[in-house]
Amino acid sequence: MGIFTRMEQHGYEQLVFCHDPASGLKAIICIHDTTLGPALGGTRMWHYECEEEAITDVVRLARGMTYKNAAAGLNIGGGKAVIIGNSKTDKSEALFRAFGRFVQSLNGRYITSEDVGTAVEDMDYIHIETAHVVGRGVADPSPVTAYGTWKGMKACAAEVWGTDSLQGKTVAVQGLGHVGYTLCQHLHDEGAKLIVTDISEENVSRIVADFSARAVAPHEIYGVACDIFAPCALGAVINDETLPRLQCRVIAGAANNQLQETRHGDILQERGILYAPDFIINAGGVINVADELQQGGYNRERALRKVDGIYNNIEQVIAISKREGIPTYKAADILAEARIAVIGKVKKTLLP
Repeated sequence: MGIFTRMEQHGYEQLVFCHDPASGLKAIICIHDTTLGPALGGTRMWHYECEEEAITDVVRLARGMTYKNAAAGLNIGGGKAVIIGNSKTDKSEALFRAFGRFVQSLNGRYITSEDVGTAVEDMDYIHIETAHVVGRGVADPSPVTAYGTWKGMKACAAEVWGTDSLQGKTVAVQGLGHVGYTLCQHLHDEGAKLIVTDISEENVSRIVADFSARAVAPHEIYGVACDIFAPCALGAVINDETLPRLQCRVIAGAANNQLQETRHGDILQERGILYAPDFIINAGGVINVADELQQGGYNRERALRKVDGIYNNIEQVIAISKREGIPTYKAADILAEARIAVIGKVKKTLLP
């Protein structure tokens, strides 16, 4: 499928290729939809095997941000950026400042923040060149993502077991980085039993020591007997290979794009496994950084109150799913698209 055909089919507005030979910058910015406001989404730095892989990733992620931001009730659209490179060896002040100038050239249509492979200090370099960056003046958004994921998980528990208490529930957590660690902390504090895995032995050892978790090898996590499976690493973990092995009642985790294909969401529905759509349950991080755009700047208490709404958003998705007889991933799309459609039809008035 040609890129323009794909953009037309899925409503993309703009794809920007950014190249700066002096710094070595090779980046792509994708703006999917600005109906609700300027596009906001993080900048990911990743060692892509080819340019086509980077394009596929950025357009998929940008569309996901539109739906995430809309469903979360934010007045922002969806966008994303990727920088092609090794985040451990290729970073430099010049690279991020060059990228910041490309962001500035979009004149506010795209607002960036940190993502996989980038950090607050990288955003500081970008900010030298543009004001269109968030996530600098607040703490690491990962704990807020984890908090929202925990809230969404509780909403799922209420649907499946009639109570949102996770005490005594067995939760299998895949991915023990900043988000996964804090999620485990919430679960441990509530009395849940943890089964964990990560490609980093250091991360696993820390969780085992801090929260009395049981560790398994990365390939074993899909087949463990548990109540809830929480993917908190990279995407596409629900696929033809892993689906038959799942022994859970709920899938509720912070990873993006957990379904390798939409049909895998259909199979989950057929198997009676409640799936919390990723862009609904993991919206805590973007809610947190988007609060910087409010008049008067960032307010943590206000941001956390907004994140608490993820519980209600999961309830709405489940209600739509049951009413329409459709899988939850389709119900989540309906929730987001309905808000975009309504705001898109609001009559524009001439300002003085």
